[in-house]
Amino acid sequence: LLEYTHISSIIGKDNLIFTNISQPAARKKLNPLGTVHQQSVRHIPLEKACILDPFAPKPLTPNDKNKFDYIIFGGILGDHPMKARTKKELSRFCKTIPTRHLGKEQFPTDNAVYVAKEILEHHKTLTDLNYLDTLEIDIQEGESIILPFRYVLINNQPLLAPGFKEFLKKQKMVSTLLNVKVI
Repeated sequence: LLEYTHISSIIGKDNLIFTNISQPAARKKLNPLGTVHQQSVRHIPLEKACILDPFAPKPLTPNDKNKFDYIIFGGILGDHPMKARTKKELSRFCKTIPTRHLGKEQFPTDNAVYVAKEILEHHKTLTDLNYLDTLEIDIQEGESIILPFRYVLINNQPLLAPGFKEFLKKQKMVSTLLNVKVI
């Protein structure tokens, strides 16, 4: 929810569509952030759409600005190394929708949205932006969480959803109390 709230603040509620949200409670939480659909994006007719897929053959470039009205972000973050889940879950079913990539590294979805916006609205290229490819967040003395994803740097700081570090620290504390290993 932190990341989705961040995405909504980056591109605006009117520019954000959530799909495949079957649970009413989840739809209720997401509704203030954008338009919410129960069905998969595979079943919503979007004209001039593009799927961002890390395994796509071509990068997203400023020249794509007038080609696409919709950029579809898979939001399938977690596996490291990546397992091509966007292709398995989305691209292979949407063969008429072109694909693009943002490089070979995996971004958190809010960072991918930010990078795509910089490319399409501010005419930047992937090489115009600065990145951090692994983020280490201190949790407490002698403990940290390493996130093996690419983060865009703004003023030399990784782009993080507001409250993200605190959320991780709280999750770590809860998992420690429950004797659950955080992976």
